[in-house]
Amino acid sequence: VMEGKALLFKAMANIDAFPICLNTQDVDEIVKTVTYIAPVFGGVNLEDISAPRCFEIEKRLQDIGIPVMHDDQHGTAVVVLAALLNAATVVHKKFEELRVVVNGAGAAGTAISKILTCTNYSQNICTSVKELVVCDSKGSIYKGRGDLQGHKEQLADMTNKNRKKGSLSEMMEGADVFIGVSRGNIVHEDMIKRMAKQPIVFALSNPIPEIMPDKAKKGGATVIATGRSDFPNQVNNVLAFPGIFRGALDASSERITDAMKLQAAHAIANI
Repeated sequence: VMEGKALLFKAMANIDAFPICLNTQDVDEIVKTVTYIAPVFGGVNLEDISAPRCFEIEKRLQDIGIPVMHDDQHGTAVVVLAALLNAATVVHKKFEELRVVVNGAGAAGTAISKILTCTNYSQNICTSVKELVVCDSKGSIYKGRGDLQGHKEQLADMTNKNRKKGSLSEMMEGADVFIGVSRGNIVHEDMIKRMAKQPIVFALSNPIPEIMPDKAKKGGATVIATGRSDFPNQVNNVLAFPGIFRGALDASSERITDAMKLQAAHAIANI
């Protein structure tokens, strides 16, 4: 994965990159190591660090003088926003009126939720969807659910304002959008049929989507996307991260800001 990412940086944005793999999962050790080696580099792309460690590591590395971004979070969020802006136009729905269900409460699901609800983003440059519910393996995440802690508590604070309780299938009923960043084959045709008219389905789990495109189409989905390059309508973070870093390097930016992520999303959508 790391060597592949380095090749993508070169091919997509003419950025020389190489993998540095650390034999530790300790937050302090990772932060310390990246800080010590930072003078050698123009930027750091964090990769394959799971939630919740990824949130703290990225946050603590924002002031080391070069841009640091956890691509699994923000690269994915930027591309999903770009795709959803265009999908809303295709189905003739207003972005700010969309009811969205995100399945997957890890790094990608959390970042997607933040960018779609403008959490931590300036309201002046960010448009929020009407409603967003995040589901994990136990169903909907809501404020007051007894087993939540850490970043899932934060997700409960910023999403599901009506505190809906239930399974993924129940949350998808009447929803305009399904975004899957979880695991394969957990969505079925009948779940798509119970969504709102002209549903948007982003089944982004790799290598097996939450629902295969042909089944989503049979269920009535109007816009269908996956994260795979061998299917049409790929929504994949490779559309974002090379260009974001290229822009940050060209601008001599010390960090990648939320405004830059939003601008990147709109730039991709406009293509």
